[in-house]
Amino acid sequence: MVGLVIVSHSAKIAEGTREFALEMVKGVVPIYAVGGVEGDRLGTDVTKILEALQAALAEADDVLVLGDLGSSLLGARTAIELLDERARQRVRISQAALVEGAVIAAIEASVGKSRDEVEAAARQAVSVVKSAL
Repeated sequence: MVGLVIVSHSAKIAEGTREFALEMVKGVVPIYAVGGVEGDRLGTDVTKILEALQAALAEADDVLVLGDLGSSLLGARTAIELLDERARQRVRISQAALVEGAVIAAIEASVGKSRDEVEAAARQAVSVVKSAL
């Protein structure tokens, strides 16, 4: 199974995205959220990201990381580098949009898709046309 790590500069955005994705899959996919820094401020914490990665790796075969802005993914990349070689090979940073990507990734992971398939579906999620009201 593919697990997800959601990284945002905002703890509220990370937790809200996690909650939304978990609800869609009834909690069957391991999803971790990391956001903000000490003092409930905006930012990313490499140590917290590393802990989330390790927890996800303990539950899943592979892990997909979704982030909100470039520097959150920079923090994720740094955390991945702190993992051992075998663990690093099991983690991929997604280029998908955060919310749409996380929801679609969770759904795809819940039906047993591979990390490559989950990533591809997550990236395509942003191209879905939203109907005008």
